Amino acid sequence: MNDTPSTQDLNYQDAVTAVEKTLADLRGCPPKEREQLQADIAQLNEMHDKLTSGRIEIVIFGEISTGKSALVNALIGRQVAEVDVQGGWTQQVWGTVWNGAGYRLPSLEKSEIVIIDTPGINEVGGADRAQLAEVTARQADLILFVTDSDLNDTEYAALVELAAIQKPILFVFNKTDLYTPEVKATLIETLKGRIDGLIPPDHLVLTAADPREIEYATEQPDGSTQSVWKKPESEISELKLLILQTLENEGLGLIALNAAMYAADKSDRISSLRVELRNRQADQVIWTMAATKAVVVAANPIPVVDLLGGLAVDAVMIATLSKVYGLTFTMSQARGLAKTISAAGGIYALGELANYGASFFKLVTGTLGTALTLIPQGAAVGFGSYIIGKSAKHYFEHGGSWGAGSAKSVVKEILATTDKSSVMNHLKDEIRQKLKSNRHSKLGRSDR
Repeated sequence: MNDTPSTQDLNYQDAVTAVEKTLADLRGCPPKEREQLQADIAQLNEMHDKLTSGRIEIVIFGEISTGKSALVNALIGRQVAEVDVQGGWTQQVWGTVWNGAGYRLPSLEKSEIVIIDTPGINEVGGADRAQLAEVTARQADLILFVTDSDLNDTEYAALVELAAIQKPILFVFNKTDLYTPEVKATLIETLKGRIDGLIPPDHLVLTAADPREIEYATEQPDGSTQSVWKKPESEISELKLLILQTLENEGLGLIALNAAMYAADKSDRISSLRVELRNRQADQVIWTMAATKAVVVAANPIPVVDLLGGLAVDAVMIATLSKVYGLTFTMSQARGLAKTISAAGGIYALGELANYGASFFKLVTGTLGTALTLIPQGAAVGFGSYIIGKSAKHYFEHGGSWGAGSAKSVVKEILATTDKSSVMNHLKDEIRQKLKSNRHSKLGRSDR
């Protein structure tokens, strides 16, 4: 007896590990990120339950009145879905266990098959339903796409979108009892051409899930004939066989691959959200600190102290940014990085020179010079701090390095792509607003 695990078994265990690791990452996110990932956590929990219990999900897609609900009833073997000739009754995604399938995943004896119906892809006002259907398709292990004639533009577009999700699809040509043999043969060839490149040709299967009644002539004892209308049995044996063959060949592998792909999608979602939130938070820190430095430096009535205060603000800004990106810079490291960036961009040589000049002007004129230098000095110094912050952000985005370039090339690129006048105007507005909101500030009162 060979006890060596099969490739499918190993893939299954890897998938369980991948889902559990992604769940741990989701739960370990900072509160702000976790708050926005609640739906993802719930969906991944459901995927974990599905994977560990061996629940196989077969999802049915198609337009209104193609016989999706009738197909569910025929497969299940009893009336579980209402069949409405007007179509469009299915208002949401729902599923039912296929107890009569007679299939269990190897080593998962409690596994089950669930058949899931979805709203018609052409329902009026179906944007939300289409979104729900897409989520369902990404969780599905096997997709049945149902049509009852040649594909129209809406059906073909939906089929292309589903094929892009990279799930196995069985293409079901339903209501075949409505066509003559000649027309049916023509339609089959046409449909094969439509799905070429999207679905393997042997995945096209014919069904008559809810066949129309047929008139039967029966001979009576007296020799006369009597017409009786009867509904034939559903013709779904070919579909059922294809489903079971697919599960027999790939069942464990299907749910393993599906779960691994789903976990990867959620992992990408975490990364994307983290980048978005970090960028937003970092930009807020940069703007706040640049405006703070502008006010601290330019409005300080004591010469030279404003220079020390400005450097301290830059150091605090860099230390704060390091925490946003999961690093921890000491104040000494933050001051060092601020000086490196300033030197790389000539900010001390160009921007801080204006600050020294303004401070010297304060020194020779006393505090009276503060009111005259407030706005231009504040804006110039704030702009320098803004560039330092943007450069530090790049540094932390690359894990504490300058990436493929150098400090000088990064700062040069940021300076070249920054709208200086826009930033300066924004900082001037910030300075005025902060000073006017300070009722103890003489400068604030004089500027009104």
